[in-house]
Amino acid sequence: MSAEKSLLLCRVSDLEPGSVKRVDRADGPALAVYNVEGSFYATDDCCTHGLSSLSEGQLDGELIECSMHFGGFDVRTGKAVLAPCSIDLKTYPVEVRGDEVYALMGEE
Repeated sequence: MSAEKSLLLCRVSDLEPGSVKRVDRADGPALAVYNVEGSFYATDDCCTHGLSSLSEGQLDGELIECSMHFGGFDVRTGKAVLAPCSIDLKTYPVEVRGDEVYALMGEE
């Protein structure tokens, strides 16, 4: 029987609304966690266009703008919405448990 793996991203109290944070992983690519008006989302941190860290970009509502070429993604869906980005980001379901924010990483 397999179980879904959870990855602790941060505490709710550590990420203000309108903020983004990078979370490094030992077993995979870094993630970016976003607080959009109290709702949390997680994507791969690496921009699909220019291999830049999205957590270094600007979060405007649900849109993360890459700091390298100013392309953008909807953090809720991962959809590339601003050129030059055209390849969508991988997203991860997020679960808030008390003051902790987790990404659900799939089955082991």
